[in-house]
Amino acid sequence: MIEASAPKRRFEMTRRKMILGGTLVGGAMVVGYTATHPMQVAGAIFQGGGPDPEPSAFGSFIRIAPDGWVTIVNKQQELGQGVHAGMAAMIAEELDADWDRVRVIDAHANFRAYGMQGPAGSNSIATNWDPMRNAGAAARAMFVAAAALRWGVPRKLIDVHNGVVSHPASKRSATFAELLADAARQTPPQQPALKQPKDYRLIGTDRVRRKDSLPKSTGAQIYAQDIQLPDMLVAMVAHSPRFGGRMAKFDPSDARKVKGVVDVFAIETGVAVVAESTFAARQGRDALRVEWDDSVAETRSTPELVRYYHETAARRTDLEPSDFHSKGKDAEVAFGPDAIEFAFDFPYLAHAPMETLDCVAQVSGWDVKIISGSHLATVDQVQAARAAATIPGRVDVEIVPAGGSFGRRGNLAADYLVECVRIAKRASGRPVKLIWTREDEMSSGLFRPMAHHRIWVELAPNGFPSRWRHHVVAQPLLPVGPNAQAVEGIAESPYLTAAEVIDGKIFSPNFPVPVAFWRSVGHSFNGMVMEHVVDQLARRVGRDPAAYRRAIYQRAGATRHLAVLDELCGKAAWGQPLEPGWAQGIAVHECFGTVVGQVAEVRLQDGRPVVRRVVAVVDCGIAVSPDQIAAQMESGIGFGLSAALYGAVTLRDGIVQETNFDTYPVVRMNEMPAIETYIIPSTNRPSGMGEPGVPPIAPAIANALLALTGSPTRSLPFLHGGAANAGFSNAGSANTSRI
Repeated sequence: MIEASAPKRRFEMTRRKMILGGTLVGGAMVVGYTATHPMQVAGAIFQGGGPDPEPSAFGSFIRIAPDGWVTIVNKQQELGQGVHAGMAAMIAEELDADWDRVRVIDAHANFRAYGMQGPAGSNSIATNWDPMRNAGAAARAMFVAAAALRWGVPRKLIDVHNGVVSHPASKRSATFAELLADAARQTPPQQPALKQPKDYRLIGTDRVRRKDSLPKSTGAQIYAQDIQLPDMLVAMVAHSPRFGGRMAKFDPSDARKVKGVVDVFAIETGVAVVAESTFAARQGRDALRVEWDDSVAETRSTPELVRYYHETAARRTDLEPSDFHSKGKDAEVAFGPDAIEFAFDFPYLAHAPMETLDCVAQVSGWDVKIISGSHLATVDQVQAARAAATIPGRVDVEIVPAGGSFGRRGNLAADYLVECVRIAKRASGRPVKLIWTREDEMSSGLFRPMAHHRIWVELAPNGFPSRWRHHVVAQPLLPVGPNAQAVEGIAESPYLTAAEVIDGKIFSPNFPVPVAFWRSVGHSFNGMVMEHVVDQLARRVGRDPAAYRRAIYQRAGATRHLAVLDELCGKAAWGQPLEPGWAQGIAVHECFGTVVGQVAEVRLQDGRPVVRRVVAVVDCGIAVSPDQIAAQMESGIGFGLSAALYGAVTLRDGIVQETNFDTYPVVRMNEMPAIETYIIPSTNRPSGMGEPGVPPIAPAIANALLALTGSPTRSLPFLHGGAANAGFSNAGSANTSRI
C-alpha cells in the first residue's frame, strides 16, 4: 500500500486562495493573453490552427469576412441557455447586419480582449447590453463613413439595412463585402449613436432564434466529452465517499494489471487512474484498493443535520448570527403570543446536468492548453495557472459549449478543471481527458445548500405584517464576506415594506459538505418561503391571495410586481371556477432584476400533485429574444418542478444516498404541464432570464395545495420518497393546522 504524504480536503476554497486568485487575475491584465498554441475543437490537434485571438478592425467581438458574412465572437459560455443568439442580436441590431448571414463562434478565455468571462446571476444579456450595442453601432458607423467618402455625400443621408449600405437619394448601394476594405480603414467612434427601441428591426422579434439548433439536432455539436486527440489519455479519480475524508493509503497493483492503464498516482483530491481509454480508466479505478481517513470527515446523517439547523434557528446552539435588513428599535424584543410561526426545510440539491463534468488539458512546461465547457472562463484560467505553477497569460482555455451546468461548472475553486491540470502535469506532455461519471458528480457535490427558515409574523389590525422576524440557517457559498445569497429575494422583498419592525438573522454553519451556486441560488428556496408565507397570511385574514399581494405592492410602490400580477390574473383567469378537484396557486418573485409571476393549476392524484397548466408572466426589460425568453421560462419551470417534486440529496453516516437518476429523478415529459408565457412590454434595460423562472413554481404549487387541502407545506420536495426517512417531513404531517 502507498501511504498519503500530505492529503488535503477536496475542493477546498480558502480566503488565501481567493486573494491569490484575484492577484493572478490582475497579473493576466498586466501580462496580457497570448494563445501561443490555440487548440482546434474539431480538427483534433493542439498545435496551431485556432481562431485569431487578436481583435479585428471592428473590435474584439466582430469579424466580417470578404464575402460579407458577419461573425460574432461570443465571450459568454453557451450552457444550453441560448445566450449566443441574444449576444449576437444586440450587435447585429446596431450594425444592421443581415441576421441570416450572422454566425457565432465562442471566444477563448481572454481577459484583455473581453474582460471578465462567465455567465452568473443571469447576467449575460444584462451586463453586455451596452458593450455589444456599442460594438455594433461603431462598426456600422465605419461602414457609413466609408460609403459617405466613396460617394461624396453626408453621412446622415446614408442608410444601412440587412448588410447593405445605401444612399436612397442617388439610389446607390453597396454590401458590407464591397465596402469592407474601406470601412476597415475608418476610425471607430468612441461614443457611437445608438438606436431607440422604437427603431429596432431585429431585437424583440421572433427572428432572433438559436443558431445552434441544427448541429445539436444532427449530433454535429462538439462538447468536451467528444474531444478525441492524438496520443490522448483518459483519467478518472477515486474520491473519498465522505466529505472531508482523506486518502490514507492505496494499493495500485490490481489497477495497474488492467489492460490499457498507464499510471496510478495520488493527487490532492484522491487517486487518479490514467489509461488509454475510458473503459480502461473505469476498470482500473474499480480495481483500486484505497483506505480513507475519516477523522475530520462529515459522518452525520441528514436527520442529525436537520435537528442541528432547527436548534440553531431557535438560538439553542452557540452559532452566532449576522443581521440582515433589520429595522425598528425593538427588533430584538420577543414576539407576542399572537405571532404566527412558520418553518421550512430544504434539502441539499444536485445540479445533475446532462453532460457530466469533463475537461481536456495538456501541460508542456509553462504552457497549459485546455478544452472545456468552462462556465467561469476567467476564474478557470486563473485556477489552472495556479495548479500548473504558471501565469494566466500562458494558459489557453478554449471554451466549447457545455451540456448544462446550472452553476456546477461555475465554482470558484474550478475543482474538476484543476484536477485535470494536476493529472496532465504527470502525463509527460500528453493531452489528458478527465471524466467524472454520473455517480462521481452526484456523490461528490457540489450541492445547493440545505436550508432552514423560521419566521414569526405579527399582523396589524389592517391584516398586513407589522412585525417580521426571520431566521435563516444555510451554509455560505463563499469563504469570505456576508452570507448574502442565503437571503436574496427576502431582504428586498416588497412584503417586508409593510412591516414596521424587522428582525433578520443569518446563521452560517460550516460543514465539510461542499456547496455551490445552483440555478437561481438563494432565490430557489427564498421564493418558496416568501410566497407561501404571504399566501397563508392572506387566507388567515380572509383575503384573496392575489388581492392581498396587490394591496402590499401598492403600499410598497412595487409597480413592476403590480403590472406582472395584474397581467397574470388576467391571462390565468384567476378566481374563475375550475373543475372539481383542481385549484390555482399563485406566486410572484423578483430574481436578478426580473419579476416573474406564475399561476399553477394543480390537483392531487393518489396523494401526488399533478400540474396540468402553468401561466407565466415576465418583466425582464427589453425582450431581446422573445422566443428564447419563452424557452427559458419553460426550462426554469421544468427545472424547478423537478426539484419541487423530487429533488433531495441525503446523507447516511456522511455518505450520499442519491447517486443517479434512479434515486434522484427529474420530471419526465409526460409530467410537464402546458406552459404559457407572456412578456410585459418594456423599454427598460434587459435583465436576466436564465434563472428567474425557477423560484415561483414551487410556491405556486404549494399555494394551490393550500387551497385544496387547507394544509401548508413545511418542506420540499413534495414527494419525499427516500427523504421521508432522512429528516424532512411531508407537508401534511408536518403541520396539520388549517388556514
